[in-house]
Amino acid sequence: MGKITKPDGVGNTQNLKCGDVMKIYLKVSKKQGKEVISEIKFETMGCGHAIASTDMICELALGKTLEQAKKIKFSDVALKLGQMPPQKLHCSSLAQYALQQAIFDYEKKHLKPKATPKKN
Repeated sequence: MGKITKPDGVGNTQNLKCGDVMKIYLKVSKKQGKEVISEIKFETMGCGHAIASTDMICELALGKTLEQAKKIKFSDVALKLGQMPPQKLHCSSLAQYALQQAIFDYEKKHLKPKATPKKN
């Protein structure tokens, strides 16, 4: 939890219906020629499920290459968190989108972007 000073990438998302707001910050390092998420933090304003989802996606992404992190799905987050009410699954989807936005922001600044992230 928290903010990274001078992050390599930042992802923002929000859900206007429920009021959840998520921001993910990442630092990327080169490891064996690949970009790896070496530090990741978040700021989330929302319910407990929103905070838990953002925390879990950060845990899942830490130490992963950007390509591996891009493959993390909202269902991976929900599965790791365990039983979640159906009306709260959107929290894990928002967390996935915030991570994708942070990766895209990094790629836009440091690499050639491959595609614009899609909101689920």
